[in-house]
Amino acid sequence: MQLVFATNNLNKLKEVQSLIPKHIRLLSLNDISCFEDIPETTGTIEGNAKQKADYIKTNYGYDCFADDTGLEVIALNGEPGVDSAHYAGVQRNAEDNMNKLLNALRDKNNRNAQFKTVIALHLNGKYLEFTGICKGEITFEKHGNKGFGYDPIFKPNGYSQTFAEIDLDLKNKIGHRGKAVQQLFNFLNSL
Repeated sequence: MQLVFATNNLNKLKEVQSLIPKHIRLLSLNDISCFEDIPETTGTIEGNAKQKADYIKTNYGYDCFADDTGLEVIALNGEPGVDSAHYAGVQRNAEDNMNKLLNALRDKNNRNAQFKTVIALHLNGKYLEFTGICKGEITFEKHGNKGFGYDPIFKPNGYSQTFAEIDLDLKNKIGHRGKAVQQLFNFLNSL
């Protein structure tokens, strides 16, 4: 079986490739010569994941899955949420995004947050969604140099280190994307 993972994010691709069952051949957008930016304009995490999967299925004809992820901070009414990647601007700079978030929380005691990943799957004419959530809190400063995005300021519940301080295997086990991907692969393994 082969599936396209509709992402241009090489970090996401690396995380998913480390989890994928051996009987599935994972194709990247580069593998199918898709070099354009795929629209993400729906205003919801679920909607953006579906929009990306629909785009590949409609324009390239491949069975595929796409994800969208957001960091939802309780004290900020769920921000940055669907706008997580470009929270501080269209340049999608992780440092700028983290700095803006830390600044927005500087006077807040409640630092509870969650990462949410939704995976949209188009397979054999069917459409399914899988959701992974990891609850935690936003730290007061950055820690660690692993991972990407908001990882240096997100500490998952039950752990003393941020996502940027733990190894990839543990992050995949407890993290939002790993949980959603595991649901996807459990489904694919049941076919």
